Amino acid sequence: MLGVSQDALCSAYDLAMLDLDGVVYIGPDAVPGAAEHLDRVRESGMRLAFVTNNAARTPEAVATHLRELGVQADAGDVVTSAQAAARVLVERLGEGARVVLLGAVGLAEALAEVGLVAVSVEEEAEALVTGYGPEVLWRDIMRAAVRVRAGLWWVASNSDYTIPTSYGVAPGHGVLVETLSRFTGVDPVVAGKPQRPLLDETVRRAGGERPLMVGDRLDTDIEGARTAGIDSLLVLTGVTGLPELVAATPAERPTFVAADLGGLLRSHEVPAEDGSGWELGGWRAEVTEAKLEVAGDGGADDWWAVVACAAWAHVDGGGDVPDTSHLAPPLTGRAAEAR
Repeated sequence: MLGVSQDALCSAYDLAMLDLDGVVYIGPDAVPGAAEHLDRVRESGMRLAFVTNNAARTPEAVATHLRELGVQADAGDVVTSAQAAARVLVERLGEGARVVLLGAVGLAEALAEVGLVAVSVEEEAEALVTGYGPEVLWRDIMRAAVRVRAGLWWVASNSDYTIPTSYGVAPGHGVLVETLSRFTGVDPVVAGKPQRPLLDETVRRAGGERPLMVGDRLDTDIEGARTAGIDSLLVLTGVTGLPELVAATPAERPTFVAADLGGLLRSHEVPAEDGSGWELGGWRAEVTEAKLEVAGDGGADDWWAVVACAAWAHVDGGGDVPDTSHLAPPLTGRAAEAR
């Protein structure tokens, strides 16, 4: 189930590894209250690292975007899947190795940073590295696929199947990874979440003996933290909502849950089991006739905790994922104040 922290998370852990989209910002806009929460977290002494599976943008471009949203950040605070992929490559091949690059400027910069030589798909090389790159040509993808099938070692920055854009959810790098894998019969080494390299690279760069992963996606952020043996905080400001949370598999379940980044600033208790239900902070949740029912009143974070524990206990006991279509999570932040 969920974990417990008698101290505020910003005191119990010394490094917050923050996913970006859905946690700090949503598209071009900051998540309400995110900048203010992170300022207070920094003041507590907790270090912040901004972690992204996006291999196309450089750390400086990401940091610039964050500063435009009022979030204090510089390039050294950002760690990308491109940097993690470059680390995987250089640790096996060494500096000076020639690597075929299919990707964008973020990946090219990451290779140069560790002393690798990016080459075209027609040149001699010891490996192929791929990442999201809207300008990558199909003819280059074809040539790379043939070379991988012939034995060229392949590292992929990430395997995200979708990517948010201004015109809707679009195919991500994971679609290319799947296409190449099916053609070649080869699975790449993946650097981004939920695999370990990105989180390991973040700890290497940012330091920290007690890191905490903070994310909004169960299948990348939270599963990635579990893979790396790191505790996690799920915030409900992004893609995960009530239906996804109650259906989370054991591998996708976070250590802590919170409505937003304010969860870093408080302690966390575990809901208590009371017969057929779970109670915390004035809320009580239980599954009755295949429906998750919640009664009481209290804080939003405690509401999320009781519904998670009640649903997971029911599923782990052999039941189906309960119906939540009739429930509405409590409002938080400015929305709650305006009510």
